Amino acid sequence: MDEMVVQAGLGDILDKVKKGERLNVDDGVRLYKSPDLLALGYLANMVRQRLNGDNAYFIYNQHINYSNICTNLCKFCAFGKDKDSALAYEMSVAEVKDKVRARLAEPITEIHLVGGIHPDLPYSYYLEMLQGIKEVRPEVHIQAFTCVEIFHLAELAGKSVADTLPELMAAGLGSIPGGGAEVFSPRIRALTCEKKLSGEGWLEVAKTAHRQGLRSNATMLYGHIETIEERVEHLELLRQAQDETGGFLTFIPLAFHPKNTQLSDLSRTSGIEDLKHVAVSRLFLDNFPHIKAYWVMIGPKLAQVALSFGADDMDGTVKEELITKMAGGESEQAMSDTELIRLIRAAGRKPIERDTLYNVIREY
Repeated sequence: MDEMVVQAGLGDILDKVKKGERLNVDDGVRLYKSPDLLALGYLANMVRQRLNGDNAYFIYNQHINYSNICTNLCKFCAFGKDKDSALAYEMSVAEVKDKVRARLAEPITEIHLVGGIHPDLPYSYYLEMLQGIKEVRPEVHIQAFTCVEIFHLAELAGKSVADTLPELMAAGLGSIPGGGAEVFSPRIRALTCEKKLSGEGWLEVAKTAHRQGLRSNATMLYGHIETIEERVEHLELLRQAQDETGGFLTFIPLAFHPKNTQLSDLSRTSGIEDLKHVAVSRLFLDNFPHIKAYWVMIGPKLAQVALSFGADDMDGTVKEELITKMAGGESEQAMSDTELIRLIRAAGRKPIERDTLYNVIREY
């Protein structure tokens, strides 16, 4: 297999991977441009095996998208709606609590809570929503509010992000999901999400959270109008931030779904592109402990294959995710833990149920 990598023109990168040396930006660009998918998978699998053995993680979680009303209205998003849209919705705190209460019989350990940048909801709403979830399910870990939302909440509170986070944590916030990162490139943001918090701002919110003991995830939305160089720049900025704080848990590549967005003339990503992105992410992000194959975005079957291309996590049961669904996502909105375990085993991996912070709940 080493010979295959050498023949692909990646022999020097193979040497770095074997020695545990850091890849540079040029290496990242070459990996993305390589047509030899199996060589990339072989290299990424070496790193995955070194970091996580044959473990493949999943979580029993529930997604709640509390509102799709958003002032940003990014061109790549089918979820966000103007408040006057017939498709706009927002949940009251009581309705969010009802969503949680409806699944009390299930062994859910994490509630994943995100929404749009709402123009009218007061800061108190967000605190009460966290407190309400904890009232109904005191033991659950709440992973809530993207860095973009956190910045918005700080503005609503009239405080700095550093001063707002302790109040959110006191109300029940346990960690931060990785959404809103998109692609950090100012060019991309100017063309697709000019109203959104800048890439630099996103990174600063994440690092501020890490310094206060809050862990978070990181993402990249790929497969729209970004260049390979902009992808690698994004990964490099994440790697630098992780060097600084060590607070990122996992990196989640998010495949762009064009349906019902302002970029609907673009094609969906291919399976090869999805696997390549997982592999390059695993190879480049040497200081990230985990890489997730998010089955909601790329489908359960490809997520299963991704477990041999650098990924060691399939996310979880999810239970009603609307953001991808509204962009034409064809995967189901929920998957049973039994099915996740079956898919992981069939891929030759060891299923590990985890909590949000990757503490082991059960090994199968």
